[in-house]
Amino acid sequence: MSAKDASHNSHNSHHNAAAREESFGQLIANVRSALLNRLEHEFAKHGSELNFTQYLVMKKLSTEVPMTATELARSISHDAGAMTRLLDRLTEKGYLRRLPHAQDRRALQIEITEAGREVWWRMSKSAATVMEMALHGISTGDREQLTRTLKQIQATLLQEND
Repeated sequence: MSAKDASHNSHNSHHNAAAREESFGQLIANVRSALLNRLEHEFAKHGSELNFTQYLVMKKLSTEVPMTATELARSISHDAGAMTRLLDRLTEKGYLRRLPHAQDRRALQIEITEAGREVWWRMSKSAATVMEMALHGISTGDREQLTRTLKQIQATLLQEND
């Protein structure tokens, strides 16, 4: 093989690797986008005016203890400034309330109300329907393998940030 051919093959293998990486990243982004669009469509279809990020906040507060706005923003990877506005809207609707923090007088803890819990419960049913639809036709074993693989990728990426 000539040096020119070797160089060309090397270039092609780098190009193919870059194309695979790009297509993997693009596929993840496309799946996420399609999932969010479908979730928000289902939420609206069943009478909820909330978006996916608002749903995440409600889910977090329904399944965990009250937390500060900063803790909540960090837990769902959301901008702290935008979180304040989002919490204001959910509080105005009567879905959340702010309470004095037991250990820090300067801070407030966010808690879900009974009305918020009811809205979250209805939305969680829609979310379960969408998740089942997304995985329709995929065997239990393949679902488990997909989950393990995605968790492994996530762990690797989080480890690299340390």
